[in-house]
Amino acid sequence: MSFTDIDARVVGERMYALCAELYPICRSITGEGIRETLRRIRSHIPLEIHEVRSGTQVFDWTVPKEWNIRDAWVKDRTGKRVIDFQKSNLHVVNYSVPVHRRMALADLREHLHTLPDRPDWVPYRTSYYKENWGFCLAHNDLMQWQDGEYEVCVESQLEDGSLTFGEFYLRGKRTDEILLSCHTCHPSLCNDNLSGVAMVTQLAQLLSGASLEYSYRFLFIPGTIGSIAWLALNEAKAARIRHGLVAACVGDPGNFHYKRSRRGDAEVDRAAIHALRHSGQPFEVLDFSPYGYDERQYCSPGFDLPVGSLTRTPHGRFPEYHTSADNLDLIRPDALAQTLSVYLSVIRILESNACYKNLNPKCEPQLGKRGLYRALGGLADAGKAELAMLWVLNMSDGNHTLLDVAERSGLNFDLTHQAAQTLLEFRLLERFEQAPAENGGGTRR
Repeated sequence: MSFTDIDARVVGERMYALCAELYPICRSITGEGIRETLRRIRSHIPLEIHEVRSGTQVFDWTVPKEWNIRDAWVKDRTGKRVIDFQKSNLHVVNYSVPVHRRMALADLREHLHTLPDRPDWVPYRTSYYKENWGFCLAHNDLMQWQDGEYEVCVESQLEDGSLTFGEFYLRGKRTDEILLSCHTCHPSLCNDNLSGVAMVTQLAQLLSGASLEYSYRFLFIPGTIGSIAWLALNEAKAARIRHGLVAACVGDPGNFHYKRSRRGDAEVDRAAIHALRHSGQPFEVLDFSPYGYDERQYCSPGFDLPVGSLTRTPHGRFPEYHTSADNLDLIRPDALAQTLSVYLSVIRILESNACYKNLNPKCEPQLGKRGLYRALGGLADAGKAELAMLWVLNMSDGNHTLLDVAERSGLNFDLTHQAAQTLLEFRLLERFEQAPAENGGGTRR
């Protein structure tokens, strides 16, 4: 699988444009905002949209009531809107219950949220599972308010409905699956997580035109409750997941970070770290923690799926996180394109990783008499290609994969894969079929 003809500038601009299109929509864990978002994604990929009714029991959780909002505001004594939902959907605490009353500023302050240390930014706040209401605004704006009476209004509905998520299944040669998951519940926040939504959408488009070993499942879900609901309703499908990645915070120009799966040494963990090591980009590897995005649900002990999280700057580590400053100025087309390239590298490794057996294992076979050196003549670095062939031959004992070879030799996986294909052509190797393995464990044979 090769995507060497991809124009990074074009795909970067395409992902950025999707972020810009989705940015104004007020999303939440339920409601019309997430439906509208999924409908727009469906114009790019054949997304199947699912509804899970409010009150549905999903393990220890219950699908909440559906929340929708038409308008919200705070007016001063002159009738001027000093907070206006129409200007920014972050101004309202997500999942605020309906309210319409007049109150003194001293009482209203209990329902106001600001960031004194970032006085020009509006914070993002939610109250999903406890009925409440509130407003968010810039601290400097609040400092301009005068004592007196204010009129507050939240025109929202919180009633039985459903939770909505999107799913795209791409069939490969095998029923074993690779999972790509992103959350679609955040309102006007770009890096977290419209960048993940746009990148996963672009990845699905690209893979749709490829010949694939694995089948792929792309999930566009509300955070936490979405992955819990999907797992509760799809345990049989979850058992087919061999590798997985959760995509979030992938559009900022910060360094890459990879958070390991709960297993820590799953094939996807090794593939992601190898891809980053050879990407030319600075990166950091983080150990698994049961705090974060939906990887913590996929990696819960009852499933223990091999799912990691590949981000740029992780959640909570960039100052704009969960504020109005996480806007279209924070993400960049070139950063999105770089992230897409790393994801594609991980997928290439997972798609091509296999176990081989040397058909001439007693001492090193003579490569020159077979014309193998001439076969490498067109390569930019024939010396490394020759070394890759020697490594592949030496470790192809039926017990090691190409990723094992690449890790031990320090060579790029693509080079070891190319060497294996050349050795296959010259009948010095044979490929083992993959042995059955539960949830990604075991050796490929």
